[in-house]
Amino acid sequence: MAKPPEHRRSTRGTLERRPLLCYITDRKGLPGEDPLPIIEQAVAAGIDLIQIRERDLPVRRLLALVKEAVKAAGTGPTGILVNDRLDVAVATGAAGVHLPAHGFSVDEVRRSYPDLLIGASTHNLEELRRAADGGTDFAVFGPVFETPSKKAYGPPLGLEKLAEAARAVNIPVLALGGVTLENAADCLRAGAAGLAAITLFQQSADLCETIRQLHVLQQEI
Repeated sequence: MAKPPEHRRSTRGTLERRPLLCYITDRKGLPGEDPLPIIEQAVAAGIDLIQIRERDLPVRRLLALVKEAVKAAGTGPTGILVNDRLDVAVATGAAGVHLPAHGFSVDEVRRSYPDLLIGASTHNLEELRRAADGGTDFAVFGPVFETPSKKAYGPPLGLEKLAEAARAVNIPVLALGGVTLENAADCLRAGAAGLAAITLFQQSADLCETIRQLHVLQQEI
């Protein structure tokens, strides 16, 4: 594996924030299938992480999108991660990569890229522990609630499983799946370090206000 570009900046300090907020892109739910305007809004609103999850986008277009996202993030606090495509993350100087449960192993990527920010998708405690032992910086865990995009992973796990997951490892665990403004506080009370979502951020009428409200929640818990 090639080494990452020297200009990549560390975003590990970002992971200390609470709640840790991660916007996951889904261009097919957007007008013109262009996620860049939402990415730019999310950066301006101070979101912590943006996972570019456009798995069927041709590589040339994906490279262009990630480059624009990295440019938008600049030297600010938002970390840009690329879902699955380690090569694209490295080539664009993105902050990191987000690994699906079935793909590159976390420990393999960590050995080759010790400074890369690594997130991992997990759907049960076994996957979560394996990712944590492999050296992932954080994990998303779900689906916590009912959501059409995660039906393939079975019934929702619920808040009790989320609480168990948060206690099981010493890395930030983000609640994923059906997360809304209404149930976000329940996720944080269960022990989640933050929230990962598509609709919560992408369909927000006022993204800056949504993020502000989520940060206020942490102060109230």
